[in-house]
Amino acid sequence: MATYGGLDLGGTKIQAVVVRDEDHKVLGQARQLTPHSGGPRAVVDALVQCMSDAAKGANVPAERLDGIGVGAPGEVDSQAGTLARATNLSEWEHPFPLAEALAERLGPAVRIGNDVRVATKAELRLGAGRGSSSMLCVFWGTGVGGGVVLDGKLWLGRGGAGEIGHMVVKQDGARCLCGRRGCMEAYAGRRAMEARVRRLVKQGHESDLLEIMRERKRQTLSSGVWAHALDRGDHLAHELIERAVRALGSGIASAVNLLDVELVLLGGGLGTRFGEPMLTRIADAMKPHLFNDTHPPEMCLAALGDLGGALGAALLCE
Repeated sequence: MATYGGLDLGGTKIQAVVVRDEDHKVLGQARQLTPHSGGPRAVVDALVQCMSDAAKGANVPAERLDGIGVGAPGEVDSQAGTLARATNLSEWEHPFPLAEALAERLGPAVRIGNDVRVATKAELRLGAGRGSSSMLCVFWGTGVGGGVVLDGKLWLGRGGAGEIGHMVVKQDGARCLCGRRGCMEAYAGRRAMEARVRRLVKQGHESDLLEIMRERKRQTLSSGVWAHALDRGDHLAHELIERAVRALGSGIASAVNLLDVELVLLGGGLGTRFGEPMLTRIADAMKPHLFNDTHPPEMCLAALGDLGGALGAALLCE
């Protein structure tokens, strides 16, 4: 029986799992925060520690795993094993040999893939997308990522398909971290929302968001911080979440108008945290923009939750 490691590298957290290949049962798992300084080397250290902790939980030494997969944000060259332009990670612009660096430290061969694509593949094979012939996966978290399934297969285009976070929802709108204006991610990405909070608080707007972040000993406005602020009735938190929902609604509806998929699946840190009530709000925000408004796609949450990206990464080893 083969056992594989899977690492989901996000802008906020790292999730690791150890699974067996015959039924994809999770034998061990671990999670830790993603370093926000120190560049690629600090991230590699965190990945190694997280994978080692998951392997320990599975009672399998990391060096005895039959392979390790990594789902990572940014520009992934799976053949070269490099990651570049990971804007939601610390000081990560130029190509870095991530697969080689991890293999040297952990032992097994390492394969890397785009984080959203591996999570989409996991939902298609193991989660809420099983049996779907067409699906749009939207992962709402540090950024906004997307995966597209057409005719039962992951659609890659020329290599850049699924970048729903960079669909324009407002001409000459807010500046996105990608450098362009009006992207959905500039309104709905957690990192962009946090930057707006900090600007507005500095300008004198009242909010408990930063106080809650300090209380919870977080370095960023994580999904849990947003959830607590909403529970407290924080006006700015409600305003920015509503702004994000409007952007998600118009952007997802535009993608549906183009592709006419049968299923829209919502995942990611914020999507998973807020669950069904937020899914309903996004569906309502889509309605005014849907061309075929009498026959909208089915909407559902990602079934694999926070483990989806790590499980998809492990599938890279099969």
